[in-house]
Amino acid sequence: MMVIMFSGLAMLLMAGVLSWSSSNAIQTERHNQYYSSLAAAEAATEKVLAHIAYDFQQSGESRVVANLESYRNMVPLVNEHPFWQYFTFEDGQGNPGHTYVNGSTSWSYQALNSQFEGLYGFASIFRIISNATQNNTAYSNITAAVRQEIQVATIPLFQFAIFYNLDLEIEPGAAMVVRGRVHGNADLYTMPESSTALTFSKDVTSVGNIINGEHPSDPRSRSSTFNIAYQSLKQSKVSSMSMPIGTNNTPDAIYEIMGLPAAGEDANSPMGKQRYYNRSDLVILVSNNVLTAKSGPAFSAVTVPNNQVTNFVRTNVTFWNSREGKNIQTTEIDVSKLRSWSSTNTNLRSVLGNRDVQVVYVGDFRTQTSTTESGVRLVNGQTLPNTGLTVATPNPLYIKGDYNADAAYLGTTNTTTTKPASVISDAITILSGSWDDTKSSQALANRVAANTTVNTAIISGIVPTTSSSYSGGVENFLRFLETWSGKSSTYNGSMVVMFPSKKATGLWRGTGGTIGIYDAPTRNWNFDLNFLNAAKLPPGTPGVRAVIRGSWQNVAKNTVN
Repeated sequence: MMVIMFSGLAMLLMAGVLSWSSSNAIQTERHNQYYSSLAAAEAATEKVLAHIAYDFQQSGESRVVANLESYRNMVPLVNEHPFWQYFTFEDGQGNPGHTYVNGSTSWSYQALNSQFEGLYGFASIFRIISNATQNNTAYSNITAAVRQEIQVATIPLFQFAIFYNLDLEIEPGAAMVVRGRVHGNADLYTMPESSTALTFSKDVTSVGNIINGEHPSDPRSRSSTFNIAYQSLKQSKVSSMSMPIGTNNTPDAIYEIMGLPAAGEDANSPMGKQRYYNRSDLVILVSNNVLTAKSGPAFSAVTVPNNQVTNFVRTNVTFWNSREGKNIQTTEIDVSKLRSWSSTNTNLRSVLGNRDVQVVYVGDFRTQTSTTESGVRLVNGQTLPNTGLTVATPNPLYIKGDYNADAAYLGTTNTTTTKPASVISDAITILSGSWDDTKSSQALANRVAANTTVNTAIISGIVPTTSSSYSGGVENFLRFLETWSGKSSTYNGSMVVMFPSKKATGLWRGTGGTIGIYDAPTRNWNFDLNFLNAAKLPPGTPGVRAVIRGSWQNVAKNTVN
């Protein structure tokens, strides 16, 4: 009886184990099938996302909206991989072979998501949903669904305190605080001088690596304690941000936004839309014997009489640039006189809708010799036109004296009374209000700077680091030609480097009297928070396009809500 009893118990226990094992095997198989289906559903959403990203980078949000029906017909196909023969897809609304794709917000200026939180851009959100079922198993009722939401955005470039399309180097010799977003489309190198503090108060992102150290080509021998503080996000290997110029974003390609249009180029092509020449209210062209001024191509062909142009433009200015080792043959624009002319002229106001000139393109194309170099200089620019001013040129640009700076706030970070302003050029040099052209070729001791405040966004070039010279880094993005010892350079704006300089290619050779180019100022540099407000962005502000991943969820099947 005891043997029979224990045998029965053993049989019951074995039956229970076998039942549990069978149920567990079924559950495991169903679980595996569900996650295979989930992965397939995700693949469908990723296929759509890839096409949206490509279309948006090429042609913007309008092309994405136009192609919504095409995206809805996209699912993984057998001719892409035999694996997909084992799955069926639908859009959650009962349509086999489809993916749900729809916009959930309209195109507007809005806060950005994910890694761009804190920035604003012209953006819209799209929802992508796929339901997938594995059809080569016993459990045909298992369907998994994935929902992704992405934000396509055009981000104004000037929302970054520092944006580089080249390797970004920041190696200051004095304490430096970067108070805005920093992004590099290549590698980012940080190496402050020994015991010098470098602080990033906002997010720092890089498509390449973020390296505590100097550029591998940097020929200098330096030491550093790497006193670097990242007070917010620090992230490498992020997606690149590109300008919508219709081709790849090589530095040479982007340089063309400052150039004259090629013969036959469509002004409505991607590059045509980004050229400052095409977007200008006033175009000033200087050749060997002729000065012309006219409305930009976007407006009626109106020529400004020469006797009016010469009220605010001079072409007989020359000064010595000790970094370039050349005389600068200069087109000089008196901003104060330009402002006065713009407010009253009858030539352009009629075609501009009775508003001030906002975007000026200046091209000095005079023939140069081995000892001369072209240049454009802005003077008397402390007060700008009420609606702001952007000046673009393919030449090196010089700003002399205080620029866009209320007298009550000189030397401060207060930009409440400034106007939206930007400059775009081959290179950027700041000359203080004490600059004297007649002393430009004299010893550095005779070129004594005065405290100067400049408030403007800047897109300009640099001379990149090579095995024979350091670029000068972000700390020398603004070039100087005076002794600034004991003086302050106050700058509020956004520093954007998209290309190497092609005209002002003199190397950065350091500071000091023996070198004779400049002595460094006390740098009071800050990001202008005005640029986070769409209404305060400079006229003609360019943007970079980004596809921003938002939420990813596995959701209930057969729903799009």
